[in-house]
Amino acid sequence: MPLLARMLPAPLTIEVRRGAVAQLGALLADSRVATSGRVAVAVGPGQGDHIEGLIALTLSEAEVFRVADGSVDAAVSLGADLRKGAYEVVVGVGGGRTIDATKYAASLAGIPMVAVATNLSHDGICSPTASLVYEGGKGSFGVPMPLAILVDLDFVRAAPDALVRSGVGDVVSNLSAIEDWQLANVERGEPIDGLACSMARTSAEALIGRKDSIESDAFLTVLAESLILSGMSMVIAGSSRPSSGGDHEILHAVDQLFPGTSNHGELAGIGAAFCFFLREDQGRLAQVVDCLRQHQLPVTPGDIGLSVEQFTEAVMLAPSTRPGRYTILEHLRLSESEVRDRVESYVRAFGS
Repeated sequence: MPLLARMLPAPLTIEVRRGAVAQLGALLADSRVATSGRVAVAVGPGQGDHIEGLIALTLSEAEVFRVADGSVDAAVSLGADLRKGAYEVVVGVGGGRTIDATKYAASLAGIPMVAVATNLSHDGICSPTASLVYEGGKGSFGVPMPLAILVDLDFVRAAPDALVRSGVGDVVSNLSAIEDWQLANVERGEPIDGLACSMARTSAEALIGRKDSIESDAFLTVLAESLILSGMSMVIAGSSRPSSGGDHEILHAVDQLFPGTSNHGELAGIGAAFCFFLREDQGRLAQVVDCLRQHQLPVTPGDIGLSVEQFTEAVMLAPSTRPGRYTILEHLRLSESEVRDRVESYVRAFGS
């Protein structure tokens, strides 16, 4: 799969700039994206009216669809509309839920998708998966990567600061995921893709030592590029392996047990820090914790309202969220009392 994935074409363009939504017409005039002009645009409920108004200025003939939420039902409904309209391409404009629903709808309709991100909360902008809610919970669905990717910094700046900062946590968690993949390679002989690892690591290293933050356009540009590069590493790997290890297992367990506790990136950051604590890697642990604090992200379970007992329960459940994935959690195979002891020690070390 990695060799096949590596043959996939890269996005036609990756642009991070202000006013990207208002300039969509120029991108879609590229004959590699659309030739007949049959273009659909999917927008979310939050800023739909404003986005639709901007799109009307340059894409007056495009048909705009509203995506109700980030659910499988919403994506399937959009996919049916796209099939009926015989569109050549669909543009998903919005946050993670809207883009994921549009990616899945485009795959159902068999047409390419252009992603226009209006926030930077996680690395799903160009990843080959769509994270969608369904009746039984939340799942990841395989999809083609977007044909082109734009990030509109005007919209990013208008998004809640907490959402933008959380993207840092998601990127930095790559460092933990790579350690887990290398562990699986040593202990289980699991094949590892060096290019995918290099891309995922590069995206994290680009952020971890910076002293500026989301107030700077330069930082937001690097954050956007890092999130995109992280997503592309998953395309190269043919799986989420380079960006999802024990850190994301903990994330998914918290989502299952205590839904609504925190957002994806914040949970990924805490999960990564705790996994480095389990590895007793003091150097990386200090780097990750310092980075999370630099960007005002939570570090301990208490920072997001979870008790030691609740976080222990999540760590115990975590391996079952990704059956077959070998991480530090599966490697150590700690008992519940041992996990509780580690969580208590972690909280003592890094709690406020």
